[in-house]
Amino acid sequence: MTRSARRTRRMLQVAGAGAAALLALSACSSSSGSDSGSDSAKKSGSSASSAPKLSGTVTVFAAASLKESFTALGKEFEKEHPGTKVSFNFGGSDTLAASITGGAPADVFAAASPKTMAVVTDKKDTAGTPVTFVRNQLEIATLPGNPHKVSSLKDLTKSDLKVVLCDKTVPCGAAAQKALDASRLRLTPASYEQDVKSALTKVELKEADAAVVYRTDVKAAGDKVQGVEFPESAKAVNAYPIALLRNAPNTEAAEAFIALVRSAEGRNVLTEAGFLQP
Repeated sequence: MTRSARRTRRMLQVAGAGAAALLALSACSSSSGSDSGSDSAKKSGSSASSAPKLSGTVTVFAAASLKESFTALGKEFEKEHPGTKVSFNFGGSDTLAASITGGAPADVFAAASPKTMAVVTDKKDTAGTPVTFVRNQLEIATLPGNPHKVSSLKDLTKSDLKVVLCDKTVPCGAAAQKALDASRLRLTPASYEQDVKSALTKVELKEADAAVVYRTDVKAAGDKVQGVEFPESAKAVNAYPIALLRNAPNTEAAEAFIALVRSAEGRNVLTEAGFLQP
C-alpha cells in the first residue's frame, strides 16, 4: 500500500470515530432531554392533580354549645388554609334552622339535635345526608361552691331555688324536659332561655341559683360555676349532626371545614371540650 493510500485510510478512520462520538453525544443529549421532559410532565401532572387552593369566607351556623370548640377549629382552619376566613353564627339550633330555611346565606349547619337538623333537611336545604360528629350530655350548673347543696335533679324542684332552663324548642331544653319526664319530676323554672349560653349566663351573673345545661358549657365556664352530674342525663343525650348546605356560597372550603371537624384533630378538640364520641 502506498504512503498516500495509508494516509487516506487513517483520515477515514479518524472521521468515522468522530462521527460515532457525535452520534453518542447526540444520543446522550436526547436521553437527557427526554428525562427532563419526563420530569416536567411529572411535575405538571402532580400540580394538576393537587387540590385547588382554598380561599374566601366559610359561614358556619352552629349550636351555641359549640362556640368554644368551633372557634378553636376555625382558627386552625384559617392557619392551615391562608386566604380563608371562618365566620360563625352561634345560637339556638331552632333559630338557626329557621334562618337557613328562610334563605340566610350559609355554608355549614351544625345542630345540637337531629330534630332541629330535620327542619333544614325537610326543606331540602342540605347537600347530602347530615352526619353525627359528637354527642353531648346534660349537667346542672350551680353557683360556685354549690351553696344550695344541689346534688340531684330532684333538688331543682325545691320552691326556694331559682332555676332556669333552655326553652323546650331548643335541644338543651328538650333534653332537660326528657330527663324530668323520665324521673317523673315537675319543675317550674324562673325563666326559659333561648339558648344554652343564655341559661348558663344567668348562673354566672348570680341571677339564678342553678341551670340545666350541657357538661361542655359547665367545663367552658371554668370556676364561674360548679357542675353537678345526675344519672337521668344518660336518658337524654343529644347527637350533633353537621351538614353542607345546598346553596353554600363556598362549597369547597365548607367541605374542608367539615372534614376538619370530623378528623382526628377535630375529635381531639371536641373531646377536650367535654363532648362525647358519636
